[in-house]
Amino acid sequence: MISSIGSLPTGPAAPGVLEIALVSEHASPLAALGEVDAGGQNVHVACLAGALADRGHRVTVYTRRDTPDLPDRVPLREGVQVHHVPAGPPEQLPKDELPPHMPEFGRYLARIWRTRPPDLVHSHFWMSGLAALRAARETGLPLVHTYHALGTVKRRHQQLADTSPPQRIACETEVGLGCDRIVATCRDEVAELTRMGIPTEKVTVVPCGVDTDRFTPRGPVAPRGTHPYRLLQCGRLVPRKGGAVSVAALTLLPGAELVVVGGPRPHLLDDDPEVRRLRALAHEAGVAHRVHFTGGLPSDRIPALLRSADVVVCPADYEPFGIVPLEAMACGRPVVASAVGGQLDTVADPGTGRLVPPRDPEALARAVGDLLADPAAREACGVAGRRRVLSRYGWAQVAAATETAYCEVLDEEEAATGAG
Repeated sequence: MISSIGSLPTGPAAPGVLEIALVSEHASPLAALGEVDAGGQNVHVACLAGALADRGHRVTVYTRRDTPDLPDRVPLREGVQVHHVPAGPPEQLPKDELPPHMPEFGRYLARIWRTRPPDLVHSHFWMSGLAALRAARETGLPLVHTYHALGTVKRRHQQLADTSPPQRIACETEVGLGCDRIVATCRDEVAELTRMGIPTEKVTVVPCGVDTDRFTPRGPVAPRGTHPYRLLQCGRLVPRKGGAVSVAALTLLPGAELVVVGGPRPHLLDDDPEVRRLRALAHEAGVAHRVHFTGGLPSDRIPALLRSADVVVCPADYEPFGIVPLEAMACGRPVVASAVGGQLDTVADPGTGRLVPPRDPEALARAVGDLLADPAAREACGVAGRRRVLSRYGWAQVAAATETAYCEVLDEEEAATGAG
């Protein structure tokens, strides 16, 4: 049951109003983006919830309470509320320290759902899946799961640097076998799930989406400096995102500056270990004067920054999906990305940008340099990127495809109940 990424449904008639529970234990839709554990999953959950509400459904996002003064429930927008779950201390914890608190998270969900059950549960990330699976089993609710990232991939790429809890891969397999449906975000993920022993008939591919009304080619453009060209890298500031590759590539691109968006709030940049590492690399390479860090910024400032770039670079070592290429394409900017994970699906080479091997600064510099030398090619990539996003990756389309998966699960449950 692997759906085609290129032909997402625009939506059957809505199946009546569904009560949908989205479980996202560490990635709250209310969090500031760009910090270590706040990135694409936060955006995905927030936008999916909103787009499902636009289709007439009522959505509750369950996320862990990480500060003591948070209200129990916070309206996110019409049809969507965020429910803060008391599980573990009410303080910010690295997500790798959260597994011991998932049983408490699951017990709380089960208690809430016995009183007011949703029609369907959709968990996001493996720890959410673990908590939701146990609660769904206790309450008899159907469960859909999206991984966002897989431990097998992380371990393969990071090896001894992988800080994931040792039980992660076994738990991911348990969730995959125990849930009713997996919504994978790219074809590469399906192949990885197959290697984990999860049947492909349990998997539907629905990509992440992008807000095509906010990320557009038209609108304010962030000011630029004195350098002829601007490269922009945006996202969580962690080593696997390839900041060191971008810095090394910059040595082969005279006249270009690199703006790195993400990480801690601007006033905390000097204390961030990844910022210090990248600054040291830039200094050693003689390009420190051409590398600028903005820190984590409010999401409403990102489109203007993307529009200010000549090329957006996404050189991650691995990328489970990658929302930044979509946001850049939606803004009409060409993308040069590593040929990994979801970027193999989203970036069309040569139509909307270029795909290059990961961890290869020379290949990144060649691809970027070719685009910088050819304004017509940059313009053509930008136009094609916007067209591609509008045809495949708008949140209305993604929500419709997700709703279709929900309806299939509910129909199967009804048929099984009737047969029983």
